[in-house]
Formats: sequence, C-alpha cells, structure tokens
Amino acid sequence: MTMPAKDLAPGADIVMSTRALTKHYPVGGGILGGPPRMVRAVDGVTLDIRARETFALVGESGCGKTTLGRVMLRLQEPTSGSIHYRGTDLTGLGEAAMRGLRKKLQIVFQDPYASLNPRMRIEQILAEPLRSHGYGSPVEIRDRCAELLEMVGLRQQYLRSYPHQFSGGQRQRIGIARALANKPDFVVCDESVSALDVSIQAQVLNLLTDLQDQLNLTYFFITHDLAVVRQFADRVGVMFLGRLVELATTEELFARPLHPYSMLLMAAVPRPDPRQRGRERPMLQGEIPSPMNLPKGCRFHTRCPFARDICRVEDPVLQTLDGRAVACHFPLDG
Repeated sequence: MTMPAKDLAPGADIVMSTRALTKHYPVGGGILGGPPRMVRAVDGVTLDIRARETFALVGESGCGKTTLGRVMLRLQEPTSGSIHYRGTDLTGLGEAAMRGLRKKLQIVFQDPYASLNPRMRIEQILAEPLRSHGYGSPVEIRDRCAELLEMVGLRQQYLRSYPHQFSGGQRQRIGIARALANKPDFVVCDESVSALDVSIQAQVLNLLTDLQDQLNLTYFFITHDLAVVRQFADRVGVMFLGRLVELATTEELFARPLHPYSMLLMAAVPRPDPRQRGRERPMLQGEIPSPMNLPKGCRFHTRCPFARDICRVEDPVLQTLDGRAVACHFPLDG
C-alpha cells in the first residue's frame, strides 16, 4: 500500500500550530510534605501542521505522544505555551468559545472496543455529537447518520445494531464516522489502527486516505508503527521524553535520519528480507530515564551510542539542518 504524494508546499495554510507547549503533571509530594514532583509529559513542543497533510508523531510508549494530541484539542489543559487553530489562540478561549470550535477538531481513539458505548445503538452513537451541536431536525440527523455509515463503507441498516455485533475493524470505522459527524477539518488519530490485524489496518488506512481526499482533512497521526508511517504520512515528528528531537518529511527521515534516536527506532523495525537478517544493526540500549528525574544535558545521552562529553551537560535545541529540524549536538551525517 503506497499513498500518492500530495502537494504540500511550505507556504500551505497552517491548520494547527503549537509554540513551546508544555503539559506537566504533579505527582505526590516530597519528604515531609515538600513540593510535588513533576512529570514532564510534554516539554516545550513547537510545530506547525499544514492543511491536508498527514503529520505522524512517533516514539516509544510513554514519550508523550497521546498527551500532546489531547492537549492540542484542549481535552487536557496545557501547563504553558500556546495552541493555534487557523490563527485562533485556543489557549485563550473560554469554554463557550471553545465549544463552537470543537466540531472542527476531532479525535479517533485507539481502542475500538472501549471507545463506543456498548449500551447505545450505532444511530445513537453517531447522533450524539450532531445533537450536541444543534445539527438539525431528527429526520436530518437520521439522514446524516446513514450518510456517515455509507461514507465509511458500512450499510445504513446497521444503525439499529449495537457495538458488540461488529468486528474491531468495523467498530473503528464507526469511530471514524463519529469523528466526522460535524464535518471537522483537523482529526487526531491516536494509535487508531494499532489494535487491528494487519490486513484490516490496510483497509482502514486506505479509508482514511480516501476521506482525506474527499473532505480535505488534516491528520495528526499518533503511532509507534514505523511501517505504517512510511506508507501513510507526509511528515514525521520523532518524540523522546516529551520533546521533539527530529522533524522531517517521511522520505527524508527514512532515507537519512539525523538524530541517533530516529536511527535506532528504525533499526528496531523487523526486516522481512531474509538476506538482511544476519546483518548487525545498532539497537536501543538501557531503560528510558524517568520523566520525573530527567538526566542533565541531552535527555537521550544515557542511551545514545554516539554521546560525547557535551551531551552530558548541555541540552541541544531543535535546529534547522538541510531544511529539516534536529535536536542533536552531533547530527548523523550532518
């Protein structure tokens, strides 16, 4: 499955952007009631997502990917920094103003079994966001629900069915239909194919691509599956312990990763070609440092095979290199 390239010139409209965005969680208290320790789930993320692109965010579990996606939609409140949707600062909006924008900002959740209410029929699940935003009369809402099911490849007679009557792939299609109910243009896909079999993954990814073309959607695609990223995404952000360490187009990243973490992530992907199985590849070593007790300097240096003295004392900033961005003192081949 290879997705066609899209025209994503640097001057394309910016749909979503963040500036120095952080989300820190207080955890417990210190000895004798001291101040709580902070988990730095998202720690100063700045990025721009262009109209109609699929921007993939990759990294190991616990690096802050899902938290970033939820904070961008203000499903969780940021600790600091700013979020802009088509020029509007979301962090400065009250609940009433934010509610008016929510139908444009939607999410497809990871687990198609847990994200649908088992006590509700499919029509009720799809109608709920429509009624919440005053879509129209009961007849118009029912017609829209039928249209949504057909849009994701399901028959409208399923409207009277319950979630337990569907397979995982069908449930995820219903989750996508619900996200599209109020005609959004920015959709966060949070590991939305990771719970599906490989053949079903391909079908759902093809559906997402078709819907993007039809509806001019912009995707923020959170995943740990680099094989999916290579086929589906236009640009990629690599995240480690709450920070972006590399930003590049998909083609650039897979052809020549500049950050050691990016290289090691790709080295960990299984190779189907038996001729390559015997070749030694560098692998990630050691445990991820605690986000409550980050190492001094570069937070990746404890696992980096190329770390030098400066990496242990000075934290690198995200810098532009060959039209890309990388946070490393010694970028690979840089």
